[in-house]
Amino acid sequence: ARKHGVSEATLYNWKAKYGGMDVSDAKRLKALEDENAKLKKLLADQMLEASALRELLSKKW
Repeated sequence: ARKHGVSEATLYNWKAKYGGMDVSDAKRLKALEDENAKLKKLLADQMLEASALRELLSKKW
């Protein structure tokens, strides 16, 4: 851990998360986490847009 500048706590967390996984499983998990982040961002954008439209429509009437 010292050689690569990583704290022991970080190493422990990585072991807990990825300990029993194969490389392909870890890559798949990373891909799913990335996709999930993109979907959450899209959802937040859509909710913001819908909120703005509701506010705009309520002011016109």
